Amino acid sequence: MMSNTVCFTHPLSLSAGIRPPIMNGPMNPRPLVSTQEIHEKVLNEAVGALMYHTITLTREDLEKFKALRIIVRIGSGFDNIDIKSAGDLGIAVCNMPAASVEETAYSTLCHILNLYRRTTWLHQALREGTMAQSVEQIREVASGAARIRGETLGIIGLGRVCQGVALRAKGFGFNVIFYDPYLSDGLERALGLQRVNTLQDLLFHSDCVTLHCSLNEHNHHLINDFTIKQMRQGAFLVNTARGGLVDEKALAQALKEGRIRGVAMDVHETEPFCFSQGPLKDAPNLICTPHAAWYSEQASIEMREEAAREIRRAISGNIPAPLSLIRNSKATITNSLITALCHIPDSLKNCVNKEFLSQTTHWVNMDPAVIHPELNGAYSVAHPSHATSPHRGLLQFNWSNHRGHLFQINKLCRKK
Repeated sequence: MMSNTVCFTHPLSLSAGIRPPIMNGPMNPRPLVSTQEIHEKVLNEAVGALMYHTITLTREDLEKFKALRIIVRIGSGFDNIDIKSAGDLGIAVCNMPAASVEETAYSTLCHILNLYRRTTWLHQALREGTMAQSVEQIREVASGAARIRGETLGIIGLGRVCQGVALRAKGFGFNVIFYDPYLSDGLERALGLQRVNTLQDLLFHSDCVTLHCSLNEHNHHLINDFTIKQMRQGAFLVNTARGGLVDEKALAQALKEGRIRGVAMDVHETEPFCFSQGPLKDAPNLICTPHAAWYSEQASIEMREEAAREIRRAISGNIPAPLSLIRNSKATITNSLITALCHIPDSLKNCVNKEFLSQTTHWVNMDPAVIHPELNGAYSVAHPSHATSPHRGLLQFNWSNHRGHLFQINKLCRKK
């Protein structure tokens, strides 16, 4: 069996949960000690990458990797990766959208309940020595607390997490409406929810708005000065999705003017978030948490393990090879054969750039000689070499002298 070197950029990433799904044999981690070593070894030889949301990969960053064929984002969001450029370069991008659905849904509900019942501010008042014994004192310190029953919760984006939020919110007495222009008709009936057709309608009818959409070029600063003015006077806002969805300058101004009664945010435009910096530093009625809505020990383990399995599914069975490399081989390949074989293999569960990858990438089984039975018959490890490697007949390559490197990009790529 061909051996593999698994390389991580940080020793803390070598958790027991990641090792078994990737490795069949012993793992000999070697720390990266210099930028020169990273460029020389990892950038030239890595075939797979595990990464979190803290790193941004532009096309320029992606082009530095000479053998990279799959990136697995440990988490659900992938707005930090240029997925179209990745597809153009023959790199599949996958995410882990399901591992922390419950945690994020419950965290969202906690934020909503905190805003309505003002638990955070009541706790803070007591810690600061505020006395609240008489009815008048309680009324003063708890001013702004509201009843939930009969309130309208407006959800923007009805994916996995927000479906969990919607079903749980109904149990608290909320009327739930949602806006999602990408969702096909009918799901609202199955969930017993009310759908609105425009963002303006949702903002106008909602007492509390919660964001659950992915960030893209079309919805950056979806909540801005204009859309805030379309919200009900004194509405609440919750964001556990992506910080770029909210214009924080406009939000701070709305909080100071009282147009928005309270805001809870787990994500921010600039992370890690610091209260002493940025436009929100002196905004009132604001709850901020450090992008932790997704976290539980169980979810963290599940996410890393599934990400590792996704990497192994790729490097053990189907590695994408750019069509330019295939066409430059000595084998004769017809256009019909290329078309037939240009597809994303079923082995990848959550590939998010299929439409870009399928246009430029040729996925082939690299080495059927070695099989991992525990992977449902997926072919074993085979790692791409450079374009100058000799070929062994039609769509087969010689990888015998090449060692692939799997690594975690956490804090590897420098932001421009």
